[in-house]
Amino acid sequence: MSEPAINPALSISPPAVPQPPPATSVFRGPHGIRAGWRALIFLAIVVGLVAAVNLVVWLVMHFLLHRPLQFGTASSLSPAAAILSDGAIFLFSGLAALIMSRIEHRKWEQYGLPLRFAFRRDFWIGTLVGFLAISTSLLAIFAFHGFHLTGIAIHGKTILTSTAAWTAAFVIVGLGEEFAFRGYLQFTLTTGMGFWPSAIVLSVLFGFAHAANPGETKFGLFSVVCFAMLFCLILRRTGNLWWVVGFHAGWDWGQTFFYGVADSGLPAYQNLFNSTFSGPRWLTGGSVGPEASIFTPLTLLLVAIVFTRFYRENRYDPLGRQT
Repeated sequence: MSEPAINPALSISPPAVPQPPPATSVFRGPHGIRAGWRALIFLAIVVGLVAAVNLVVWLVMHFLLHRPLQFGTASSLSPAAAILSDGAIFLFSGLAALIMSRIEHRKWEQYGLPLRFAFRRDFWIGTLVGFLAISTSLLAIFAFHGFHLTGIAIHGKTILTSTAAWTAAFVIVGLGEEFAFRGYLQFTLTTGMGFWPSAIVLSVLFGFAHAANPGETKFGLFSVVCFAMLFCLILRRTGNLWWVVGFHAGWDWGQTFFYGVADSGLPAYQNLFNSTFSGPRWLTGGSVGPEASIFTPLTLLLVAIVFTRFYRENRYDPLGRQT
């Protein structure tokens, strides 16, 4: 009698050997370098880039131009100063994030500024809403007899050149400040502690970063933190920073250039309209400008309420799942 044929499908394969879990330590977790260390490495790279550039500038000033290198806080806000300062912030933080993307084997776009969405629908909606928001805040102050436009401040070709210069400046301001605080660091800390805990930490740091502005007050800093928390909400719902960059640019453009009022204590330069404030500090914001008015946090709250009615889904997803 012949041997019965053995069906290969019924053959028993040896049990699979379970793979050992990846080694973990204080420095490395199951998914690579832990979030806190990655954030510190990112900040160290930023500091290193700033130090290197300052060294080069000092060498040029000292040995070629024979002039001392001087640092100081700005007493007014101009397009050139905004482009240089916030352009440097965006450059250094962007380069540091690019280096980190190579270390982490990720795309730079994952950190909040995907190029395929650059200056598209979300950016322009954010810009419009930002301008309408500062207009609403000033309108409320006007309703209580605290704000008045007194006339055109510039004329002729200066209107065109100033409009272009301030537009470019505040787009760069939006890119620099938003990516520095809600780009790589928000992404990385979210993977370690969750979205809202990291958002609170970075929003408080965003407030401290404005504390050196001349004329700034505690309530003004509170408003800055409110801005940051609103921006985090927008980031969470839209999934990237382009809406936020637009809002930031639209608010600052309207505040500084169009209405010609102080921005975080910094007076405007070559603004379109002249304006005056009168009344108590809680109404006008005092030396800070309208950002320290009671109506600014209320306006931001209104924006948040309306925004969440239109954007209901959380799209910010650094871990491949809802955070």
